[in-house]
Amino acid sequence: MTTLSTHVLNTANGTPAQGLKLTLKRLEPRPKDLGIFITNSDGRVSETLLPEKEALLGFYEITFHAGDYLRDLGLTLPEYPFLDIVPIRFGISEDAHYHVPLLLSPYGFSTYRGS
Repeated sequence: MTTLSTHVLNTANGTPAQGLKLTLKRLEPRPKDLGIFITNSDGRVSETLLPEKEALLGFYEITFHAGDYLRDLGLTLPEYPFLDIVPIRFGISEDAHYHVPLLLSPYGFSTYRGS
């Protein structure tokens, strides 16, 4: 069974990114918006990100709304912040668990395939 999870950490202050909005889309083979989610106090999404019936092999995109999250923390960002919307496109090529974490600060991010 293919499953998907994410975890967002605010590396600027070393805490989970609570209240960060993200969206999930399937891009291929059949494009579909799969949901809008908000991270919990642990920086994770409590709901199922990818229901079993929607878990097809193909390309997906998680869009992290970093600019809104950083502004909600009270940070003063310029009119055109360095990071605003952070899209991560990835492929699901096997029936397995996929974990797409995001390490975030106002001026950088990284991701990897976690476990």
